[in-house]
Amino acid sequence: MTIKSKTLGILGGGQLGRMSAMAAARLGINTHIYCPEEACPASLVTPYFTCADYEDETALKAFADKVDVISFEFENIPLKTIEFLKKHKPVYPDSKLLEVSQNRLIEKDFLNSIGIPTAPWAPCHNAADIEVTLEKWSAEACIIKTARFGYDGKGQIFHRVSDKTEDSWSTLNTDEAVIEGVIDFDYEISVIVARDLKGQAVTYPAVRNDHKNHILDKTTFPAPQLSEDLAKDASEMAHKIAEAVDLVGVLALELFVTKQGALIANEIAPRTHNSGHWTMDACAVSQFENHVRTVCALPVGDTTPHSAAEMLNLIGDDVIDLDKYLNMPNAHIHLYGKTEVKKGRKMGHVTILKS
Repeated sequence: MTIKSKTLGILGGGQLGRMSAMAAARLGINTHIYCPEEACPASLVTPYFTCADYEDETALKAFADKVDVISFEFENIPLKTIEFLKKHKPVYPDSKLLEVSQNRLIEKDFLNSIGIPTAPWAPCHNAADIEVTLEKWSAEACIIKTARFGYDGKGQIFHRVSDKTEDSWSTLNTDEAVIEGVIDFDYEISVIVARDLKGQAVTYPAVRNDHKNHILDKTTFPAPQLSEDLAKDASEMAHKIAEAVDLVGVLALELFVTKQGALIANEIAPRTHNSGHWTMDACAVSQFENHVRTVCALPVGDTTPHSAAEMLNLIGDDVIDLDKYLNMPNAHIHLYGKTEVKKGRKMGHVTILKS
């Protein structure tokens, strides 16, 4: 008897693709990485790698011919690329989710349309829009974010009425942005949902996220202070999004918990998420395994944690102090294969199991 192994194509070669490839290997599934950058983290854990531009249709076609199904590890893959690949092989999640998550204006409109609250927001295409919106809201300050390509605090600015509007607008270097009202939140949480081809959906428990310099620093499960009711509401929101976009795969929903105890959606990530890395060590089925399962037509796996956990990102020079974790009880170290240390660069993470 022989078993034919399926091959999963992954667009993007970062750490999320790397950890998905490693999860796939445990399931006997091969992975083929497609990325424009040589020696990317994901390419180091699989023998199948294509280094080419995301708009190189000849390379994309050759890549599609070598795989059975295709997914992606980050949301800034050109939609044109996904639409091209869909003509040749199944691509999950669908481009509808990608389109929603690539543009903050579309994303907020979508969330509101399915009954999920966000901060007050308005489109912005010039400096005058900022002044008009603040006057309309009778607000002293706002946050302005580029509609596309912002992450880890990049592509956004805090603007006060006393600031020069033209200076704030020109700093973003864009022609499309979103103006957000300032939320007086207590802390941030996130919840990850996985949904398979048969429509079966499960969520991981909501976790608390703490940031430094706009980059996720620590994720904690169970989430301190979070009530059972709010945790349930967060899970239901994630399920609602998954159903609305007919999700096949994994997505993360980031939420603010206000000082009044309400949940306000921040953003969607149509993929595995940094705040879900703890699941690799504290759950029988990690977010990465569930991503592979769902896009490869396997049933979604159990998301019940077996341990409390704290995940710490190793950002920049943090990786130099790795020794303190090597002999720490219950510490699980995950390095991403990046050789050059840069300020703000995620080099790896450590999960510390608490029980």
